[in-house]
Amino acid sequence: MKNTGTIILLLMMAVPLLGIASSAKEVTTVNAADSTEVGSTVDEVVWVVGDEAILKSDIEVMRIQAAMEGVRWERNPDCAIPERIAVQKLFLHQAAIDSIEVTESEVSSQIEARLDYMISQIGSREKLEEYRKQSISQIRAAMHDELRDQMMIQRMKEHLAKNVIVTPAEVRRYFKELSPDSIPFVPTTVEVQIIAQTPTVAPEEINRVKDELRDFTDRVMSGQSTFQTLARLYSEDPGSARKGGELDYTGRGMFDPAFANVAFNLTDPKKISKIVESEFGYHIIQLIDKRGDKVKVRHILLKPEVNDSSINASLARLDSVATDIRAGKFTFEEGATFISDDKNTRNNRGLMANQSGQGQTSKFQLQDLPSEVAKVVDTLQVGQISKPFTMINDRGKTVCVIAKLKSRTEGHKATITEDFQVMKDVVLEKRRAEALHKWVVDKIKNTYVRINDNYRDCDFEYQGWVR
Repeated sequence: MKNTGTIILLLMMAVPLLGIASSAKEVTTVNAADSTEVGSTVDEVVWVVGDEAILKSDIEVMRIQAAMEGVRWERNPDCAIPERIAVQKLFLHQAAIDSIEVTESEVSSQIEARLDYMISQIGSREKLEEYRKQSISQIRAAMHDELRDQMMIQRMKEHLAKNVIVTPAEVRRYFKELSPDSIPFVPTTVEVQIIAQTPTVAPEEINRVKDELRDFTDRVMSGQSTFQTLARLYSEDPGSARKGGELDYTGRGMFDPAFANVAFNLTDPKKISKIVESEFGYHIIQLIDKRGDKVKVRHILLKPEVNDSSINASLARLDSVATDIRAGKFTFEEGATFISDDKNTRNNRGLMANQSGQGQTSKFQLQDLPSEVAKVVDTLQVGQISKPFTMINDRGKTVCVIAKLKSRTEGHKATITEDFQVMKDVVLEKRRAEALHKWVVDKIKNTYVRINDNYRDCDFEYQGWVR
């Protein structure tokens, strides 16, 4: 039986802690001085940062989420929580100024990955919908803005700290000055190889999707409906569907290549594109506007469903591949190069790559692997090949996989000779944190801030809030 508390925590991930608490509530919002009005639902504005208000309810949402996740605040949470939200707003504001972009496809991939994990924990899509009292589409929509903001904030931080570097001498000096009790513990890491097969979508399912998109085109062109209405009702891109299928001004490089080729060749906003196949599914596209090297379009995305028989066929084929590898007919590396459908690992002999702010490495902590892979790898010995299993890839598609544990390094105290890169990452992260802290302090100085009097005596992490 699953731990109920864990399940509830996972379901609350639909409004993630690290994002900004949503302020889209049907309430009467007033200033603190006016909050004594009787007979109305009041949501008090407690901070203003630039032109963004922080509501008392925003703080309460984050307080509840933090309590469920067991977060321990180093400072008084009544002060630390609104400050956290205010800092996030500073990063988001700067991201807009610097034109930092997160594509809808990236957001959608994150949403699908989280949904898949939540479903795996609670047991089924139906149970998740029953618990949340929302359809899967509604859950997707609820997750969208928070995840997008999280990704924007992270990308903005990486942009601000991209020029921070550390020298080998600085790393050695830092390590030498550490007390034995302060030497970091290097967690267990693994290297994983995979061979993936994408189940074949039945031709009749592809025809069904295309016929539906053709019907949408006919309904728009005949005036029976609008593109925006159909996108809201039927598009399987949750981020754009809620906005009538609209994707804001975007450069060619941020789109799937097939999608970009069609979107950038559109010239008449009154017409609708031919059906476009991308890595995400099938689309129809409508031009809204072009501005320089960016285009603003609407689209409707439909994803063909893979049936169980196709999945089972792919699993059976991979089971045969694993048997042949164990029998020595060919190596796992050869199988990954010539059999695998996964373009991210095929040219790297099946080796998965861990992309982080510090660069790319082949080493993963288990929690950094896709959840389906981590569960399987944790049961393997080095050199062992798993049984076939299914997972959701970074494009939100179901794929069948066999995995091999290439190496496993048990957790240990870092040494400068064996773990120089780990120590370098520690020092680099420290220097980046210092640079970001300085940026926030400087940003506060040049940003309009108004704080409720109840917060003026707080011991804040960043100076300059109180003026």
